[in-house]
Amino acid sequence: MADKRDYYEVLGVSKTASADEIKKAYRKVAMQYHPDRNPGDKVAEEKFKEAAEAYDILSDADKKAKYDRYGHQAFGPGMGGGGFHATNVEDIFSHFGDIFGDDMFSSFFGGGRRGNAGASKARGQRGSNLRIKLKLNFAEIAHGVTKQVKVKKYIRCTTCGGNGAKDKSSIQTCQTCGGSGQVRKVQNTFLGQMHTVTTCPTCNGEGSTVTAKCTACKGEGRVYGEETISIDIPAGVQDGMQLSMSGKGNAGERGGAFGDLIIQIEEEPHPELQRDGLNVAYDLYLSFTEATFGTNAEVPTIDGRAKIKIPAGTQSGKIFRLKGKGFPEIQGYNRGDQLVNVNVWTPQNLTSEEKTMLEKLSNSANFKPQPNKNDKSFFEKIREAFH
Repeated sequence: MADKRDYYEVLGVSKTASADEIKKAYRKVAMQYHPDRNPGDKVAEEKFKEAAEAYDILSDADKKAKYDRYGHQAFGPGMGGGGFHATNVEDIFSHFGDIFGDDMFSSFFGGGRRGNAGASKARGQRGSNLRIKLKLNFAEIAHGVTKQVKVKKYIRCTTCGGNGAKDKSSIQTCQTCGGSGQVRKVQNTFLGQMHTVTTCPTCNGEGSTVTAKCTACKGEGRVYGEETISIDIPAGVQDGMQLSMSGKGNAGERGGAFGDLIIQIEEEPHPELQRDGLNVAYDLYLSFTEATFGTNAEVPTIDGRAKIKIPAGTQSGKIFRLKGKGFPEIQGYNRGDQLVNVNVWTPQNLTSEEKTMLEKLSNSANFKPQPNKNDKSFFEKIREAFH
């Protein structure tokens, strides 16, 4: 993630740019690095993909808010730009073809979305995204985990391979567009002839039609089923954070691209620990005698139990810090601590004998409160512990 460029820098816009400004900026960059304008130029192709990924994030209000807050790390490693990973130029046209428009590309490249007629015929309709919630305990969040999750979704029809046809002979070249997926029109105007290229209305840009539908999927090219997906969760995620896996959503109709899988993190409460950012807090209760004489206490941590030494004369409100026992920073190097807050337990039910003993001790000078001027106040302790 560290080598990724800032998405705002990629599109050349500021963080305050409007949706229209972001759209126009993407359109401009995409046109600059379009593969048909830069044939064989791998650098231009990568910049074309980079711009598509940036636009996918910044054009979505939810993704944009997460990116503004967490940066690239908001979407997890190996999961693309929060849902759209541009590995194929055709996927970009499938996602954002409406941004460019057929007319624009025909005017620049002489017809068709990608220059040569039929070179980028649309394949069906892209599948929708899926959203799931994934519960994680403290240990899984602290160390990262790989989860195998069964997801009910539309999957590619294995009978027809996703094309929706009964057999190969049931697929015919579209008679309207001749297989190009596009229809060219010539109009006479007072300025001369105007050529326009539009998506073929008969085949919806696919270049072919199905004469007999697959009986298993009824021509959709997909069926409802289940898939087991392996999800890599990075260490340090937080409750409510969303990760995205490209191409793991619903299968598209008639061979269309897969949607994405959006994973929302749910943090399972710990029975004894509380999370505060990267830190973990625990309330340790000591008896009066334990605080007076000192003791060895056992406290829970994310990774099990740990022993700490309580020195004699420990006061209630004392905070012990267990360095590095908290959560890691997602995709970072910092790690939180575990903060152990001491509470000296005051007896509530005493026998007459116990009361007599304590009354005698209460007159002792050592039992009179004698706060040290160097002792920090409650607010100072809190400020020091959590900052």
